Amino acid sequence: MEPFLAGRRKLREEFAKPDKKVLQEAKHDEVCKRLMTVPGVGPVVSLAYVSTIDIPSRFRNSRAVGAVLGLTPVLNQSGESKRVGHVSLCGDAMMRKLFRSKACRLFDTYQGGQA
Repeated sequence: MEPFLAGRRKLREEFAKPDKKVLQEAKHDEVCKRLMTVPGVGPVVSLAYVSTIDIPSRFRNSRAVGAVLGLTPVLNQSGESKRVGHVSLCGDAMMRKLFRSKACRLFDTYQGGQA
């Protein structure tokens, strides 16, 4: 049993190295530090957001950021009808997944506290 436990210990040590590196990178970036003050946003989400957005000045307004992330609704228009559909999903899938997981976590946290 001892060799298995030693192997597990070694794996945990190796898995901790990238985590430490991500945390170190996030702590050195001012934008990441600001983003991590939001409940549920940690170093992985903040670094992913900063790397996805890269240069904020390239966006004219905040709506353009939503479009890059694929968070804009699909519009179906014909003649007189205008129907707003589902989210387009044309952007960065990884960021959408991270946003969704954090939103669900926030929802569960705050809904659980009120129940």
